[in-house]
Amino acid sequence: MPMFAMSYKVQRYVILISFLTLPLLLLAVFSFYPALYLAWLSFTSWDGYSPNKAWVGFNNYKDIFTNADIFKVLSHNFVYFIGGIVQNIVALFFAVLLNSRLRGRNTFRVLLFLPYIMNSVAIAYMFTYVYDAQNGSLNALLTSVGLESWIRSWMGDAGIVNYSLAFISAWKFMGFNMVIYLGALQSIPGDLYEAAKIDGAGPFKSFLYITWPSIIKIVELSMLLTVSGALEVFDLPFVMTKGGPAGASQTFVTQTVETAFNFSNYGLASAMGMVLLIIVVLVIFVQRKLILRGED
Repeated sequence: MPMFAMSYKVQRYVILISFLTLPLLLLAVFSFYPALYLAWLSFTSWDGYSPNKAWVGFNNYKDIFTNADIFKVLSHNFVYFIGGIVQNIVALFFAVLLNSRLRGRNTFRVLLFLPYIMNSVAIAYMFTYVYDAQNGSLNALLTSVGLESWIRSWMGDAGIVNYSLAFISAWKFMGFNMVIYLGALQSIPGDLYEAAKIDGAGPFKSFLYITWPSIIKIVELSMLLTVSGALEVFDLPFVMTKGGPAGASQTFVTQTVETAFNFSNYGLASAMGMVLLIIVVLVIFVQRKLILRGED
């Protein structure tokens, strides 16, 4: 049937279906199918090489929930969550500061956003030299200012390695959150601040009663992304420490990758991936109910 002979309603549906077919097909091939295959693989025992995959039911999940060492690494992820909170506070501070009439504010915005567009692996290698215990620039700086007592093996000390890595993550993503907050701040009408100033409100009260209520939804969304990101940390510990020293910087995702590729236990690794997916969904659900109060 020619297009001109179709009714407007039919033409609209044809156009919509035509434009949606390819994206939905790509979504099914690269998202839905791998997810379903991962779920099926989690009920099998497979070494990644043999053609046969033995069905083991819930044995992989039993191994996960009866092995305390698997969930112990989540305490390492918690350090990244703390770093994410600090990161959001600093990002909001810079967003408020650079939203004012500050000389050279566009230059500062670019400089603060620049780490986010840098490649994560490049950043990891860069900070490998910064944190080097012998010739690292950080220890050299501490020595030059007379703080030799602060010198540490930043990547070799099990007590601080996760904090060192979390700092890098916060430094990288702070600029991104700053831009998000800056966009939210610029959407607030200036008349509100002028009226508050006329009524005698200072900067602190203006922030408390105008700025904060206006951007609270953006802050909540950013915190949601922070929580999910902290649970899925992979690149920095994988590139910089390989989970060391003695597994002190191991995260749930790096442990999953190690289970699959180092120990050739793809069934257990798939089950760990499904458990992580469930944890992330539950955390987001609880956060939306408690923080977002179920609002869209």
